[in-house]
Amino acid sequence: MAVYMGDNPEEARATKILAACTLIPVLCGAFQDLGSKFGGMYWLTTGYFVWPFMIAPVAFLVLFIKHRELIRNPQKGAHFAQTIKMASGLFLFLNVIAIAYSWLAVISVLSALTILVASRRLKKQASA
Repeated sequence: MAVYMGDNPEEARATKILAACTLIPVLCGAFQDLGSKFGGMYWLTTGYFVWPFMIAPVAFLVLFIKHRELIRNPQKGAHFAQTIKMASGLFLFLNVIAIAYSWLAVISVLSALTILVASRRLKKQASA
């Protein structure tokens, strides 16, 4: 099944990077769970699972800042704007839980909140 990434090559590239930043933590979590339970790899710690989830929202924020023009112009990057907000919301929930593991997760929570709030403000500025 193919995913439609829009006609804009900049949006397609940004969406691919966002997909990679989203899938890598999920794959690390799956590998940690399967490897430690069934593979006998006890060196796969909880940190191996949590840190990629804490780093991803910071990568989202960098991607958001770099491609903020796609957020401002809905005709140019509507799919990217919706996708980054959805990914940030999901990772926000996981990072609120990760605060119990490390206080550094607060940085990730703030990054995800920044994306959710700033995207709305950028759209309001563009329409005004």
